Amino acid sequence: MLFRSSILILLQKESEYRKFFIAGLVNGIGDRFCQVAMLSLILSTTGSGLAVGLALGLRVLPFLLLAPAGGMLTMRFSRRKIMLLTNLIRVPLALSYLLVNSADDLWILYTASTLLACAEALYAPVRKSGIPLLVQPEHLLKINGLEQVMNGTVLIVGAFLGGITSSVIGPQAAFITNALCFLMAAVLIRKVSFPSGMGTESNEISLESMERSATAASGKSSVITRLSGAVHVPSVIWRLVRSSVALQIIILFELWVPVINGIDNVLISVYAIEVFSLGDWGVGLFYAALGTGLVLSNWCSRYFQHWLLPGVVMCLLVEGGLLMLLSVVTMPVIAVMIYILLALMSGVGNACLDTLLMRETPEKYRGLIYGLVTACSSTMLGLSMFGAGLLLEVVEPRKLGFAGGLGFAAFAVLLTTYGWLRAREVFNIRRISKRRT
Repeated sequence: MLFRSSILILLQKESEYRKFFIAGLVNGIGDRFCQVAMLSLILSTTGSGLAVGLALGLRVLPFLLLAPAGGMLTMRFSRRKIMLLTNLIRVPLALSYLLVNSADDLWILYTASTLLACAEALYAPVRKSGIPLLVQPEHLLKINGLEQVMNGTVLIVGAFLGGITSSVIGPQAAFITNALCFLMAAVLIRKVSFPSGMGTESNEISLESMERSATAASGKSSVITRLSGAVHVPSVIWRLVRSSVALQIIILFELWVPVINGIDNVLISVYAIEVFSLGDWGVGLFYAALGTGLVLSNWCSRYFQHWLLPGVVMCLLVEGGLLMLLSVVTMPVIAVMIYILLALMSGVGNACLDTLLMRETPEKYRGLIYGLVTACSSTMLGLSMFGAGLLLEVVEPRKLGFAGGLGFAAFAVLLTTYGWLRAREVFNIRRISKRRT
């Protein structure tokens, strides 16, 4: 009760984000409805696992190409208009699934699925980068924790109800529900008011100071100083990343952690069906456990307000240990508990990571940074899932799961070492700069 009250109080304080949150919730649940029904329709029509893999792969590919474009659009167009348009475009695309009646019609499904993913690739970084503009700075970590609650709720409610709707009424009902959800999300987004006349002056000053500290030792002038506002975006992004140890760790995280996450995503179904012999309902049980952990993570993330970067690394290390433990347990009930804890750690780590990224990135370039990060993580995740499927042909599931957990733990140690070395280097540069002045 106390947990639910704290969420409601936070949403009451942040009225503009409340519309944003509900729109994201509706949008996500509709997408889950569609995904479950789509996979069910493909299997019932073709009986081919390859066809399922193709459909999932087509949903990942657009993020590599379009997520950075979505971020760049925020530098020229209104966030609200971009999100409104991408939601409205998806309404007829979702309804086009109703035209699929046989294997000969699957090209419609594949085409619509790809175009829906294109719209999502544009929408996702725009939405994420807009969160700091709608909330008070002191509530940012709590809000990012609330985003994990949204993801968990979507995972539980969307997948569960989507499966029931598709099996009882038929996949067509799920497709119509998805279209209505996109329409409802568009109505809610239309009511969101972003701050007018938002300047990036304070952020540009912060960026300039970071550039000054990073270039003081070399004596080279800042790109921002040289161009006086007419900056060359790639150069500024590169210098921004170079000057921030936290951003470097975030990018390394987004490049390599999805590689192991892809293995986990594939192993969930394998563990449920082949290892623990729970059947299809076991897959739903494990996903429900993940959703529960994400919801609970909101309560834990608030304790890392002043320890964002250590929180990211610590959660990664604990996840590695839990994955190694999962690979050796024999009781399904323990596996469920481990999945809850895994999602809890993942949710806390993601909340810390998002908050850190929002604080470290100037508003003007935040959409672009989120687009690049989304493109990298989604691409690596897709490649990892494909690779994990191939590895399972020659490697026992438990051994692959243990290797993934060991990879998480090793990467946490490497991030800690890299962060310590880079922080020490920056400290030495600043000390040299002070001596010169």
